[in-house]
Amino acid sequence: QVQLVESGGGLVQPGGSLRLSCKASGTIFSINYMSWYRQAPGKQRELVATIHDSGITNYADSVKGRFTISRDNAKNTVSLQMISLSPEDTAVYYCAARPAGGPLNYQGSYSNWGQGTQVTVSS
Repeated sequence: QVQLVESGGGLVQPGGSLRLSCKASGTIFSINYMSWYRQAPGKQRELVATIHDSGITNYADSVKGRFTISRDNAKNTVSLQMISLSPEDTAVYYCAARPAGGPLNYQGSYSNWGQGTQVTVSS
């Protein structure tokens, strides 16, 4: 049983940077994939980035080169470093854990979700 809590969201100007953090109350050592999703107003929730316990990462085309996902299993945390932010990045960002198999881009594959943290990019 893993509980996830996101933090680090806020208001940032276009071109700015933010670092989001996800703290797990339980260990994530046994969770092979941790992911970040986001949901913009009026849009579907979309997969932003994933990270395997091996360190291998994957990103949505819209954030490649701008976002970096990382994990620290010893501290039970997952982070998302975001740079060159634009208004299109405005959304609620969620971290999620996949304790079992299933497609990474399918929300049903994830059994644990954080409450979300708001990121607003505006001047």
